[in-house]
Amino acid sequence: MTTATDLLLDGFGRVNENVHAVLDGADEGVLTTRLDADANTIGWLVWHLLRVQDDHVAGVAGTEQVWTARGWHERFGLPFGAEATGYGSSSDDVAAVRGVSVADYLGYADDVHAATRTYVQGLADEDLARVVDENWDPPVTLAVRLVSVVDDDLEHVGQAAFVRGVLDRR
Repeated sequence: MTTATDLLLDGFGRVNENVHAVLDGADEGVLTTRLDADANTIGWLVWHLLRVQDDHVAGVAGTEQVWTARGWHERFGLPFGAEATGYGSSSDDVAAVRGVSVADYLGYADDVHAATRTYVQGLADEDLARVVDENWDPPVTLAVRLVSVVDDDLEHVGQAAFVRGVLDRR
């Protein structure tokens, strides 16, 4: 029997697989090329989707983010505070996401995925009804928050895959 947590694990697994696929064989040029002057880069898209997943899952799990706990903030060396997730980033912020190796993107992706997987595996279906954010009407449940993260991540990795496809055809 498939459970709701099985479906969430599958969704988050697909995010991680797609991040690996879009970064396969990439170099600094691929990671930082913009399709127009203000377009998001593959590097920024991947960094952002991982930061959102890390931030949101740690928030509902009540744990420290992998970004700070495992030293990824320092390793990436980006000119943003440790709390930055890319939400509300300017064009200049997007351009500042550079100099990060594919190995570091993949390492962070795998660490975020492992933390997410560990958290979701520990959930029972009844946990998913817990309200995690009362700032919305209706209040946001754990299930809605986790599905929202999967949705946001898949949208952004799809955007990165689109950019990669355009760049590969140039």
